[in-house]
Amino acid sequence: MDSTGQFRVGLFGYGLAGAAFHAPLIEAQPRLRLDAVVTSSPERAERVAARHPRTRVHTTAEELFERADELDLVVVATPNSSHADLTARALDAGIPVVVDKPFTPTSAEARELISRANDRAVPLTVFQNRRWDSDMLTLRELLDSEALGEVHRFESRFERWVPVPKDSWRDRGGPEEAGGVLYDLGSHLVDQALCLFGDVESVYAETETIRPGVGADDDTFLSLRHTGGVHSHLWVSKLAAQQGPRFRVLGDRAAFTKYGLDPQEAALRQGRVPGEQGWGEEPRESWGSLGVEPETRPHPSAPGRYQDFYAAVVETLESGAAPPVDPADALRGLEVIEAARRSAAGGSVEHIRAAR
Repeated sequence: MDSTGQFRVGLFGYGLAGAAFHAPLIEAQPRLRLDAVVTSSPERAERVAARHPRTRVHTTAEELFERADELDLVVVATPNSSHADLTARALDAGIPVVVDKPFTPTSAEARELISRANDRAVPLTVFQNRRWDSDMLTLRELLDSEALGEVHRFESRFERWVPVPKDSWRDRGGPEEAGGVLYDLGSHLVDQALCLFGDVESVYAETETIRPGVGADDDTFLSLRHTGGVHSHLWVSKLAAQQGPRFRVLGDRAAFTKYGLDPQEAALRQGRVPGEQGWGEEPRESWGSLGVEPETRPHPSAPGRYQDFYAAVVETLESGAAPPVDPADALRGLEVIEAARRSAAGGSVEHIRAAR
């Protein structure tokens, strides 16, 4: 902690995750100070200097780790293949860690990091920010109020139209780099399904690689059966010229259908930050529909609250409170993703052991 009472944060990576999500959310939290960013790109270093003039720039991880005793938190927002190594090094240095999703490429690596963090009594959490999406918070309220009755099916989509692959590890990298939409977008949908409806007992998946030159899946469907009986149907795609509903949730009393994405990512990309008037709010025309046709009605969207993640991180650093996302949850999500990959490869339904 510095002399002003702020926790000092080191950020690995200044691509999309680092620049559009972590850096602005860190700076929006009064108790955090973005002390350093690690990037080997001169262009990104220039952007750091322009947007965060008080922040140091390091070109290598080694430079930042040499200053480990000056940091209170590190955030790993680098390509997925480097998550495990950087997180392990930070934990060994005794620094609490936030890891961007997906936690690691494999559940074995995630399990080892959780064990390492527990052995060293160092806080560890995973940036599953979509738990604080407007639609997710709205659906949580509906479930808590039993407005839908007993839910039997949850449908969720992240669909985009990117017909020409980008020259990045997300499109070009294979599964060993945790590339492809199942790891990238699917990790959000799986985490949300687990949060809303609990543990999963079986997984069926279909994965496709459609666009030329892509190294992993770019169009994937998952069917999850939760131990409580709910079926989650999840779609992730980068080749959806017309997009389905973000959520469709069917209960025995009513249904809820919601189109369109939470507004916070677009706002962050535009340079807006939490705390501004109207942050996370959706206009009435974007609200979801609740009820039984033809008697459906617009249902107000709860404001999205990405800022709550780092507010909870501060509580963890300050008082030892539980982290905002238990890394065991992210491990469970990886086990579902790995089961989905096995299912897609063999055309099978994969059964998963109950959470330990």
